[in-house]
Amino acid sequence: MAIAKRLLEITDRLEIPFIFKASYKKANRTRIDSFTGIGDEAGLEILGEIREKLNIPVVTDIHSEADAAKAAKSVDVVQIPAFLCRQTSLLEAAAETGCCVNIKKGQFLAPEAMVHAIAKVRHSGNDNIMLTERGTTFGYQDLVVDFRGVTEMRKNNVPVVVDITHSLQRPNQPTGVSGGNPEMIETIGRAAVAVQCDGIFMETHPNPANAKSDGANMLPLGQAEQLLKTLVKIHRAAADC
Repeated sequence: MAIAKRLLEITDRLEIPFIFKASYKKANRTRIDSFTGIGDEAGLEILGEIREKLNIPVVTDIHSEADAAKAAKSVDVVQIPAFLCRQTSLLEAAAETGCCVNIKKGQFLAPEAMVHAIAKVRHSGNDNIMLTERGTTFGYQDLVVDFRGVTEMRKNNVPVVVDITHSLQRPNQPTGVSGGNPEMIETIGRAAVAVQCDGIFMETHPNPANAKSDGANMLPLGQAEQLLKTLVKIHRAAADC
């Protein structure tokens, strides 16, 4: 709630449309002993409370067909994790909720291949779709962002978002905990906005070292306002070109 309030203050002041994202459960952790959540119902109750009290849209991940209908009661956008973006039954279930569906591009897919994920959602009667670029696997323990993919995926007539923090993960570490390269967040963000993406996705936390997941690639919350101010300037300049 504290993070959502702070981000809402910043985005209101900067006139940036804001969707709050949090996971009510983490179903794709590497290690069996990693934190996965406080319970589905308890987690979704918190997301619903944030949506209602702050009057903002909320997005969360789903990992199974049963999750889709359950989560849709508490959020406005259901998100398909990158690892699951080819899962037909999951895409269909997400579409059938009537919510906007945000599909994260698989680390293993070319941007052109996302046309098929979009088709699965549209075939189920839902044309309210977003795509999110989150990097492409490069070797075993790194990701790269090919910004040509933003232009390519926009050909599908859907908004394209760039995830500027997950794109900096260093997966498959021997410890079973993903690493990251957070000092490059601004670099990825600047490039994403310069190529006129439709939005950015970023993880933030008051103290990333204490985050329950993905702390290694998070932006400290105290740095969010300055970063967004910078990106707004680039967005306006790019729009004028």
